[in-house]
Amino acid sequence: MPTEPAGIGAWLPALLQTADALFPTGAYAHSLGLEEMAGLGAVRNEETLGEFLTGHLLPNLRNQELPYLRFLVEAGDDLGEFCALDREIHSWKLARETREASIQIGTRRLKALRAISTAPLLLEFETAISRNEAFGHHLSACAVQAITEGIPMEGALGTYAYQTLAGACAAALKLIRIGQDGCQRA
Repeated sequence: MPTEPAGIGAWLPALLQTADALFPTGAYAHSLGLEEMAGLGAVRNEETLGEFLTGHLLPNLRNQELPYLRFLVEAGDDLGEFCALDREIHSWKLARETREASIQIGTRRLKALRAISTAPLLLEFETAISRNEAFGHHLSACAVQAITEGIPMEGALGTYAYQTLAGACAAALKLIRIGQDGCQRA
């Protein structure tokens, strides 16, 4: 009988399921600013896509998104702290479009998670959103998932970063003349 690799737990299948582009969050419809950059001609090929990823998305991940994902996961089931962090995320997402996209993806992720899990924190956070105690940003929904499924911090952070970059590359395939190999190199 095969043995489980060291460090891999019961959380991995659920993480793979929900990190897949088929998981119904609507994230595929958002280009994270790439559509506008392509429209302006700033992103037009493999090289400029790489510049967009390293100059725009990676700094945002490193300096804002991933630290806040860590803060949220560390808040655990302290719903008051969790909601306060979700409201902070709302305040630093300056562009209305990014705030709205984050909330739309987050609430869809939360709804989809509730369809496959009965973890109480999912319902508690959804209730807090309905009472206007939180907005339900995508980072927050990912953190709730990490908490309820026991996903290690490194798994949660790595998956969020990967999903962000993969989403931009998926949008690039539709927006500029670049193949899948070019996306992988970028």
